[in-house]
Parts: sequence; structure tokens; C-alpha cells
Amino acid sequence: MTETLTHVATLITNPAAPVLSQDLVEAAARSLEAVPVPAWLDEGVAADIRFSPHDGVSAHERLREALGDAPVDIVVQPLAGRRKRLFLADMDSTMIGQECIDELADLVGLKAEVSAITERAMRGELPFEPALRERVALLGGLPVSVVDRIIAERITLTPGGTELVRTMRAQGAYTCLVSGGFTLFTGPIAARIGFHEHRSNLLIEENGTLAGRVEEPILGREAKLATLRELRTRLDLADSDTLAVGDGANDLAMLAEAGLGVAYHAKPAVAAAAHARIDHGDLSALLYLQGYRRDDFVA
Repeated sequence: MTETLTHVATLITNPAAPVLSQDLVEAAARSLEAVPVPAWLDEGVAADIRFSPHDGVSAHERLREALGDAPVDIVVQPLAGRRKRLFLADMDSTMIGQECIDELADLVGLKAEVSAITERAMRGELPFEPALRERVALLGGLPVSVVDRIIAERITLTPGGTELVRTMRAQGAYTCLVSGGFTLFTGPIAARIGFHEHRSNLLIEENGTLAGRVEEPILGREAKLATLRELRTRLDLADSDTLAVGDGANDLAMLAEAGLGVAYHAKPAVAAAAHARIDHGDLSALLYLQGYRRDDFVA
């Protein structure tokens, strides 16, 4: 009788520098005693290996040993329910390549100071809410109009992010950009990428300038978690139907609650705690780990 395969290991590399060879994928499959032959999702970039777990050394450890130091991400999960119906994403350093508050601070000559606070907060070394208030206070007096300039001149979308959101939407998933940043940024960026909705913090304005204050309560770690729970309930979804991605400490609760929480090029503590981590691939990795093939992507 043929064994029922219950799990899948997805091997993913950076599409800009693909390194997955047939030999490498077959070596990985042998480490799991996997039959049948691995399936390419995108030749050279991503492949699925279906298998049934065995006692002893974990599948992830077996694969890492087989792959050596090749820059390949490994995501191991049950086959059942791998396609997700709710997607929540952090914005700064996840869906975009920058930290928006650091770019604002640069305009008042305080980028180094503010970036240092941002880095410590994202590593979990400082509580998020007071760290945000401290940074926002330094921005008082900046004209609100500079935001449009920053978005146009400094903000870059993370490769694969637009395809990720639009492909999931095309397959019926609900998508939400949930950020500890600011609505002045999340609104335009969510619209550009294609999210259904966005949630973030409101910077208080006075006569066309930033007042140096943020509206309370601040959307941070607990609010991100609450958003996931709220949307999951509203859409009548199971826990396993949800996917979340982020890079900082204020994403940890959301990542832990999701059916699959992915740490994306994340701070060490976040990468260690998440269900899965993407260190080499771009955001298209989140489509491959759901079993989408490159031909399925919506540009």
C-alpha cells in the first residue's frame, strides 16, 4: 500500500540569484527518504518535497545538513491547509525596504539618532510604544507635505510583495497591511501594492505640520494580534487559514497566533521564534510555501 504523504518541505532561494540545482534538490529529498520526485514550483528558485516525518532528527535539520551552506530557505509544514485565506503583513522593512520614521527623521538631521531607537525597538530591547512616542516627538514642525516626497523618492517596495498580495487576492484571500508606522504612509503604500485594507498609527497634525505627537492608543504588538483575531473571526476562518509576516519584535504575537507566521529577513529573536523564516528569498517565497507555482503569480 502506498504511504500517505502528510508534510511538505519547500526549498526557496532568491529569484535574483537562483542556486537550486536538480542535484541539490534530489539530495534534499534523499535526506527525507522522500518519494516521489520533488516538484519544481519555479526551476532553480523553488521546489516542493512531499514526505512523511520519521522519528529522530527533525526534517529541517536533515535538510539543512543535506543543503550545507547553500543560500536556501527551508519551510516545513503539513500539506493540509497550506493555502491561506487571510494575510496580514507588517510594512516597514517587510513590504517596503525602509523604516518610514527614519526617513522622516533624516529631513530634520536626526536619522542616526532615530534609527538607533528604531533598531533597539525592533530587536525587542525597548518597549515599542514609548520608543515610538520618543521618536515622533523629534519630528514636530515637519510639514506634512514631505510625506509625499518621501514616498515618491525614498520608499521602495520589497521584491515579490505586489505579486504576493495580488495573487492571494485573486485566489479569494483577504489581505491587510498592519503597521506600527503611520497612516500617511500605509494608505498610499497599501493601495499601490493592492491590500484590501490598512491599519496603523495616526500622526497628529497642526496647521499642515506634524505636532510631534501620535494619536493614542498606539497600534503596536497587541493591536497587531487583535487585528488578526478580529479579521479571523469576521471572516469565519480557522486558525490554520491565516498567514502573517513581519521582521520586528512588535510582530511576534501576530506571528505566533497565525496558522503560519513567517519572519522575513528578521531580527534574530524574531527569526528564532517564528514558525518559518525567510533569510534569502524575496516575498514571493510566501507564495511558494503555499504551493503556488511561478505561472500562478498575478503581476
